[in-house]
Amino acid sequence: MLKKMGLWGKALFLGKTNKLKHSGGIIFVLFSLVLSFNAVAAEANKKVLIVVSNMVDMGDKDKHDARNNLWEYAPPFHVFMTHGFDVDFVSPQGGEVKFMMDPVGISSYAIKYQGFLDKANESLKPSEVNLDDYWGVYVGGGYGTLFDVAGNPEMANVFTAVYQAGGVVGAAGHGAGAFADVKLSNGDYLVAGKRIAGFPDSTEKDKSWAKNGTLLPFLVESRLNRNGAFAQNKRLLEDKHEVIVDQRIVTTMFLPSAAIVAKEMIILHRNI
Repeated sequence: MLKKMGLWGKALFLGKTNKLKHSGGIIFVLFSLVLSFNAVAAEANKKVLIVVSNMVDMGDKDKHDARNNLWEYAPPFHVFMTHGFDVDFVSPQGGEVKFMMDPVGISSYAIKYQGFLDKANESLKPSEVNLDDYWGVYVGGGYGTLFDVAGNPEMANVFTAVYQAGGVVGAAGHGAGAFADVKLSNGDYLVAGKRIAGFPDSTEKDKSWAKNGTLLPFLVESRLNRNGAFAQNKRLLEDKHEVIVDQRIVTTMFLPSAAIVAKEMIILHRNI
């Protein structure tokens, strides 16, 4: 075809061809940028999933309290929300969940201005959760999670799926007991080989809250150690309120540092 064209025709033809190639290149680049932007936006829009218990008491005749500890849940919720992350709750049965402790300080703020109780009482069932939507999963204390979250295969999958997708796991107080028995897809325990802070055996045996630990299905520190974790306790830590970060698990033994666990989870997430 080019042989039949004059010089002007050839130049015009080649010019159009080059423009088409150039336009195609621009379209490809723009398409790639759109895909990249969508991927980044999807990642940025990921949420945090908070694990709670449906328990009210330990099932004993004296009905020892097994409700979720408000002071280990509301402050982390506040931190996540304040940093721009949406939060969902999940419980074994879904629906309403109960909390112990009076709403003071940040807990009161989270309830009044951030809808903490409204969100918590609309907790999802595990079957209703799309785990791809979450970059992190947090669980606080109160004794309930040792009874109905620990040992629950659907709840275990929450921790496994988020962690194996590159997400972050956090816990305060007895919360580490909720995932002490959780296994990864390769059969290893999630906690194996990691420094994990959970409610210490020495404190449990010294308190009457669960009849010195006798009402519990297991003691958190002992279970962590049994499954290969390096459980932190008051003898090992200079500050019993220290927050421990090991790989992508963030934990603390006691409730005063629950909010710091949330902040450290966010720092990890943003640096992954």
